[in-house]
Amino acid sequence: MDDRPGDLVLFGSGETAASGRRVFDWLFQQLSPPLRVAILETPAGFQPNSALVARKVADFLQQHLSNYAVQTTVIPARRRGTPWSPDDPSLAEALLLADCLFVGPGSPTYAVRQLRDSIVWDAVRARFALGAALVFASAAVLAISSFTLPVYEIYKAGADLGWERGLDLLGPAGQSIVFIPHWNNREGGAELDTSRCFVGVERFATLRAMLPPDATIVGIDEHTALALRPASGTALVMGAGEVVVQRGDHTERHRRGSTFSARELGDLDWDAFVRATPDVLRERARILSRHLEISTSPASTIPSNVQDLVRRREEARQHRDWKVADSLREEVTRLGYQVEDTPTGPRVRLSTARGSNG
Repeated sequence: MDDRPGDLVLFGSGETAASGRRVFDWLFQQLSPPLRVAILETPAGFQPNSALVARKVADFLQQHLSNYAVQTTVIPARRRGTPWSPDDPSLAEALLLADCLFVGPGSPTYAVRQLRDSIVWDAVRARFALGAALVFASAAVLAISSFTLPVYEIYKAGADLGWERGLDLLGPAGQSIVFIPHWNNREGGAELDTSRCFVGVERFATLRAMLPPDATIVGIDEHTALALRPASGTALVMGAGEVVVQRGDHTERHRRGSTFSARELGDLDWDAFVRATPDVLRERARILSRHLEISTSPASTIPSNVQDLVRRREEARQHRDWKVADSLREEVTRLGYQVEDTPTGPRVRLSTARGSNG
């Protein structure tokens, strides 16, 4: 098939630390600037400050990777049954415009409840199937597993050991994989084993026995990232620690800087993954991508300060802060540009008056 998914990057932790910056630097080198990064709020959507959590990631990318002309959009798909629902087609459309999608901290079980069978989650899979990069960190890494670890329920509330059905991102590729971030966590010190994402070695052994025998466990150390590369069939370990792959009775450990075959995780069939992606969203993503390629061609390049104003205005509109949105539009106009709202997002062009004056 012609379509091939993009790179899939999974952080054990540290996505906004120095080690995380190096991982993003590697990833952005694989993409073409200017980079459009969509940041999904959902895992932290139950928190009153979920917008701030996502905004910190956006600010980190813009401040520490400015050489890639990063354009960030925060997608406030917080909770079903609200104005910010993951079932809102306009939020899904914004995701289809991105070159890289980031989903991060929060609650894995909340993320699963809100995203399962939603149009936003379908849009994430569709854009990935067409070549966009996906980046997951912390809670989101747990959520995309075939079975997700209800870590807060166990670690904080004393729930019985067990698993919940995850979003199973790679299930359509034919493999059941359970990703565990914070694999080597040591916050408990000598008094409490908080490795294996805070549940400890002993409890994790019990949890592992509850999984289907064909499930692959992938443990990712803190300040470490695993990059799966469907185009080459390889996996790369970056950061400070290791990645551990457990299949049946066999365990492999991969140190930082190492590359290994993705077949260690299972026989991943990426063509099957693409075929399983909703056709209507895949075609919509193609149309939007072509539109964006035309509107952002070198002949119509918009200065970065204007792009930032337009991005901030779009975020204000998403939050229904019309006063701020109008103020930002006026600033764009003052700089000699016009912003037009279209079904596929804001379109910016040189104003007619400025163009006629040379």
